[in-house]
Amino acid sequence: MRIDLPSAILSMTLSAYWAGVAITALVNRWQHGRSAGIWPSSRAERFLWPTWVPVIVLWNVLPWLALSRSPNWLLLRFLAALLGAGCFVATVVCWMQLGKNWSMAVVPGQKTELVQTGPYALVRHPIYALSIALMLCSVVVVPTLPMLTLAVLHLSFLWIKARNEEQFLHVLHGRLYTDYCGRTGRFVPSLMLPARRKTHAVRSLGRTAARSGRPSTPGNAPN
Repeated sequence: MRIDLPSAILSMTLSAYWAGVAITALVNRWQHGRSAGIWPSSRAERFLWPTWVPVIVLWNVLPWLALSRSPNWLLLRFLAALLGAGCFVATVVCWMQLGKNWSMAVVPGQKTELVQTGPYALVRHPIYALSIALMLCSVVVVPTLPMLTLAVLHLSFLWIKARNEEQFLHVLHGRLYTDYCGRTGRFVPSLMLPARRKTHAVRSLGRTAARSGRPSTPGNAPN
């Protein structure tokens, strides 16, 4: 049986990615005694969880099922597979940058440092940005309707998770996080002028806090 090389590369990349997630979670638990947030605590993320898990499982399964197929556009799909592998390598760098501050979801009561160096000096959610890029590469490598459906769900979920985490970090870090949002983009570096970025960040976080019924600035000092 002839094996489709782009699908094989993507399959191994995704297996390594989620193995890395599991290892990082275990290291944080054993070395630092910190929760990885595997079971989400926020209502929004708990609502998404029954759909999110099947999406992740199918994302890993579909490339393996495509190993025996040979769709067209081999060169494009091969390049997408290599780009996906690069996204995984960059994600490992982000995991290392976060260290003990990494978790899969918001963990109330667990204080974290606000990391603003490395990839986090440019964007607030580089891991999510790389996950989105990896998913888009997956659609190119495995160009099927099921994979495209997973991509739409995946991107929607990450958008909701990012907004939920920003709300939590704003309450936790206060003005420090507001200033940080003014310098960075959510998934890609912001192209707005600094003053405009800061105004946009303050308004966005203020609206989110108002909807949640929480104050836009916490009473405790930022960490």
